[in-house]
Amino acid sequence: MRRGPDTAGEDEDDLLPLALSRPREALVRARRVLAGSPEPFAASVAHQAAGIVLREFGDSGEAVAELRAALRLARRSGSAEREADVLATLGVALVFAGRTTAGRKSLDAAAARSTGRLHGRILLRRGGVLLILGRHGEALADLNGAIATLRQAGDLMWEARGLTERASCHLALGRVRRAADDYRRAEELFARTGQELESVDATVHRGVLALRIGALPTALTCFDAAADRFGKLGADDVSLSVERCAALLAAGLSRDALAEAESALVRLERMGGRPAKRAELLLTAADCALAAGRPGPALESAAEAARLFGRQQRRWWRAHARLVRIRARFSAGPVTGALLGDAERCVAELAALGSPDLPLGRLVAGRIALALGRADAEGHLAAAARGRRHGPALTRSVGWLAEALRAEAAGDSRRLMHACRSGLAVIDDHRGTLGSSELRAQTTAHGAELASLGLRHALRLGRPRMLLAWSERWRASTLAVPPVRPPDDERLQAELAALRAITGRLPRAQAQGRPTAPLRAEQVRLERAVRARALRVQGSDRIAPAGCDIPGLLDELGDDRLVELVDVDGELHVLVCGSGRVRRFPAGRTEDAARQVDIARFGLTRLAHGRSAVPPEVLLERLHILGGRLDALLLGDAGGHLGDGATIVVPPGRLHAVPWPLVPLLRDRVLSVAPSAASWLRARRAARATAGPRAEGGVVLVRGPGLESGGTEVERLAGRYAADGAGPTVLGWGTAAAARVLAAMDGARLAHVAAHGTFRADSPMFSSLRMDDGPLTVYDLERLRRPPRQIVLSSCDSGRTAPAGADELLGLAASLIQLGTAGIVASVVPVNDVAAVPLMLALHQELRRGAALPTALRDARRAASPAASAGSAVEPVEAATCLSFISLGAG
Repeated sequence: MRRGPDTAGEDEDDLLPLALSRPREALVRARRVLAGSPEPFAASVAHQAAGIVLREFGDSGEAVAELRAALRLARRSGSAEREADVLATLGVALVFAGRTTAGRKSLDAAAARSTGRLHGRILLRRGGVLLILGRHGEALADLNGAIATLRQAGDLMWEARGLTERASCHLALGRVRRAADDYRRAEELFARTGQELESVDATVHRGVLALRIGALPTALTCFDAAADRFGKLGADDVSLSVERCAALLAAGLSRDALAEAESALVRLERMGGRPAKRAELLLTAADCALAAGRPGPALESAAEAARLFGRQQRRWWRAHARLVRIRARFSAGPVTGALLGDAERCVAELAALGSPDLPLGRLVAGRIALALGRADAEGHLAAAARGRRHGPALTRSVGWLAEALRAEAAGDSRRLMHACRSGLAVIDDHRGTLGSSELRAQTTAHGAELASLGLRHALRLGRPRMLLAWSERWRASTLAVPPVRPPDDERLQAELAALRAITGRLPRAQAQGRPTAPLRAEQVRLERAVRARALRVQGSDRIAPAGCDIPGLLDELGDDRLVELVDVDGELHVLVCGSGRVRRFPAGRTEDAARQVDIARFGLTRLAHGRSAVPPEVLLERLHILGGRLDALLLGDAGGHLGDGATIVVPPGRLHAVPWPLVPLLRDRVLSVAPSAASWLRARRAARATAGPRAEGGVVLVRGPGLESGGTEVERLAGRYAADGAGPTVLGWGTAAAARVLAAMDGARLAHVAAHGTFRADSPMFSSLRMDDGPLTVYDLERLRRPPRQIVLSSCDSGRTAPAGADELLGLAASLIQLGTAGIVASVVPVNDVAAVPLMLALHQELRRGAALPTALRDARRAASPAASAGSAVEPVEAATCLSFISLGAG
């Protein structure tokens, strides 16, 4: 991001330097000067200062009017330097307003009329404008001359501005080291000269540089700090949104990025913002929409951006808008020869401009040529693949994708798989720099196509073990990485505590008929602050390539069966692992299965809470029929090969909310659900290693507020465990505060939480369990050092997770699995907490007898409701409740 590349020349009462240091104060002072009927020279300075402030705040029309007044007064003053200085500032404002030809003429005139230090300042402004226009060679010539002149004159502040502009130019040309040197020197000089607004820019520039070298948490930290400082200065700089969007896209947070871009466009429109900045934001919005899977809006925004850039004579920017437009057209289809011609012309222009996006342009051209069956695809892909060994991680991943597509087209199986593995390893390195579990999950989206190529190839070869290996390579791999515990940040703890307090006050305000809008606004602010702080956590590990020890898995399974569902281009394939073999069976379409799952979850919810006009017995019977459809869609012919042992189901992320006991072939089995075969194998081995005397960790029983059951199960379980000599820790009835619950759960052998649960599909890290002082969120659980080995969540939706990235999971259960919990019992729908009591009591009776968690849940389901296992119409509410709970992990 760059300020307008000037603050002008003469320092009349320090007004001009103040315009970019404390802009609102400068505007007030300028108005005060003008109110006093000053001489033409002083009035010219005041109008110029006002014009600079208005230009930076986005009011281009008023800025130009102020600067024209300043120019008239400068001529009346008889000062040639004053006139040249105002001409330069006016030229910048005209370019910002989209009047490029007039702006450049004004700058050229200013340069021709100036000498010495002023000439250096004007060269700097003209170089900054050329940079905005994407004319990097001309910009560097002006900026090099400006910096030399200003350094010789001892003009530190303007030298810092020149270094900033030149660093941005170097960065646009991919010269990262030179950019870093210039930014570093500029920041030192700004600190010495006390320029507040421009010192904020230095923070943004550090973020831009960090993003370019792949230090994403550092970039986010810089951008958040800059936004806070801009707010305190009263400046709404939409340029920061462009940089933040780039960081969010690198993080895989495409929806967040799109929301940021759209918000910035609205703010700019409200300010009467300058066309030059609107074009940049439109291009950013197009890129974000494309990443979010919305090619239609992307195409519209990119076309409008290209039109504006063309009108503004900004060739470099127009070429990049054309690239996004071509990518959107390719995504939306159909692919035509005309589109390939456009792509090739765009590639030629990007090459002439020295754009760092050239490899991406070549990749797009190669893919279009591949789709058309053209021989020149090889040339484009080979050129794009040359970038696979150098540069930032995400740039290298583009190169490896090009190499993989090239190998696939050539029928070179070995080279294809090498390229896919290498590209995924690059993204693993990138994820290792991230401390946030949300970012680690979301950023896997960058490897989705490489993983899909590997899966498709393994399927074509007809090799089930290879298909399993590739499914495991990119499935829930974030859960295989030790979590980066958030630091003991007092501000984070305070924000989480404040969030709990606000959330607790909301229902009371609603019940009393008091306004809730201020409370909801504060809740949103706190959630944003907590999430932003979490995203900034630095990674501490290099992520080892994910995968599964398939021989070890088969040995561990013995006569049990692990059933892994693999989605390849929308079709489900079932891999049955056990008895030393891996076999593949086709099943249904993923979309059809997901639709039936939604219907099943809806039906179970209505049955559990009596919200249906259909008699409960009829609704339960319909659910059992629906279970038969799920059987065919999810298992296909694999159902006849499950054997007599336990079954472990490993679904894709989109199908983790399946009420698996509803499927007839699985209803009476010992059944558990795992995010991946590798995670199940690790948990199984860890559980066996830690199995031992009951003294290893205690039992924790927690009752949250507002339960219709009144917490009956916790009271009764407390008595039973006490009679066993277990000495349980019991929290509830005012003592179940989040901090106390976390402290009690840390290191426990078994924890049982009966509480209202909330799943947040919009922000799964805020999925929560309701404690006496408010919600216990995923962010809170991530602070556990030693999570309970087993945990029972007698709570609504506690087993639900949100798919993220390529095939990752976010939510309460996913967080506990990553932390190291071996087994979880949780619900995938909103349950009836009164009807859950018998199931929970029966479950713990089996656990106290020494049963494994999946076995205990199956037997408890049989004991609590015969309807759940036999399919009869007896006690339908209890049956629905029993069918809603699943066992996650290895037990």
